[in-house]
Amino acid sequence: MAFITSDALAETGYVVLDDHDQAADPAEWLDLEYIPWRSSGITRFAPLASYAGDLECNGFWNHTPPRTDKHGVWVEPQVALAPTLQARALAPGAAVGRCRVIELQPNEYADAVYNLHQDDNNRLNDEGTGWVVRGYYNLTDDPDSMLILRSDRFDPATEIRLPLGAGSRIIVDTQRFWHAVWHRGTAPRYALITSWTSGPELDAYIAANHGDPHPAAVDLDPAFVDAAQVELHRRIEERRRAFEAQGIVMEPPTPLHI
Repeated sequence: MAFITSDALAETGYVVLDDHDQAADPAEWLDLEYIPWRSSGITRFAPLASYAGDLECNGFWNHTPPRTDKHGVWVEPQVALAPTLQARALAPGAAVGRCRVIELQPNEYADAVYNLHQDDNNRLNDEGTGWVVRGYYNLTDDPDSMLILRSDRFDPATEIRLPLGAGSRIIVDTQRFWHAVWHRGTAPRYALITSWTSGPELDAYIAANHGDPHPAAVDLDPAFVDAAQVELHRRIEERRRAFEAQGIVMEPPTPLHI
């Protein structure tokens, strides 16, 4: 028995929706409480929905009883400060798992390539139920920054780069892609990240917002990309040697499970 998936994501694994009029919304993300949490780059997160409504970001499978990334509990003090962000997470009508605002400090393209990771949203998910995907809604205006997607972590030929202007909205199967953000700004980038369960509600939402599986992407100089690949392998080898010096054998790359 297969999972219930979104037809809109079947071809490419992602869609870009119509931009949201972000200027019409209050900057609620500035009022939230943030906590450290490992992701791609120097990051903090402000949880809006978590396993039990606590101010934490851990995977639902790391709690008792463990469950997949579905049916998150709203963090009441946070959503009291950010009702507009909560409404945006609820807008598709799909089940919400983890929901949080990310704060990402500026980084370099080589940093983003090194930090590419896959999510593990569907751990413990039952076949015959909806596949969990993620929505990325950019809250700040970062037109020179981009979401990087690769189906193969080490093959830049598989790379797609999607721009992140204010109000940009992207839905991605983040278990299908290695992904990270290259944030080229001078101030932190903020975005709302929501885990949604695939099904007719999410499909209808994507259709109503003209989800495009073939949006315009960003081109980069091939020599620039090649240099980042060299730096990626240099950093991996440096890390391997550091672990080896401690008597630790590095395993092949695995998802960060964030």
